[in-house]
Amino acid sequence: MATQNQLFDGHTNFVATRGVKEYRETIPVWVNADDVVLEIGCEWGTTTTLIAPHCKKVVGTDISPKCIERARERHPELHFEVLDGFDVKAALDLGEPFSKIYIDMSGMSGYNSLLDTIALLTSYATVLRPQAIIIKSSSLKRFAGHCHAWRSPKNQ
Repeated sequence: MATQNQLFDGHTNFVATRGVKEYRETIPVWVNADDVVLEIGCEWGTTTTLIAPHCKKVVGTDISPKCIERARERHPELHFEVLDGFDVKAALDLGEPFSKIYIDMSGMSGYNSLLDTIALLTSYATVLRPQAIIIKSSSLKRFAGHCHAWRSPKNQ
């Protein structure tokens, strides 16, 4: 079993956003020309097309074959794959050195899904080890906004 220090060794930055506007505003800040980006939950590929000019390569994924078919029709110049976002092994099997991961969790909202969201982030961080995971999740952003990292006065 991995220890807390092994899971969160500071390698991956987590960026919680709320709503599509915030999610997309992160692109020019977090994505650069050397990045290989995985987008999970791309639906029809709209955000994927916004990421593409900022990086070396982007792969848009969605669990829905119909969404991926439509994304491929609308954006034939981009790479799209059917992928269940909770299947981290399938993401690993894409064989790309993903440096950034965008995850649209808007379909899972509320505190009931918070543990699933945190487990998903932890899985991607430990398996794919990207520099950053940008996630669209109102519940996670709300929760994170109420968190404060405790530092013992003797460790400051």
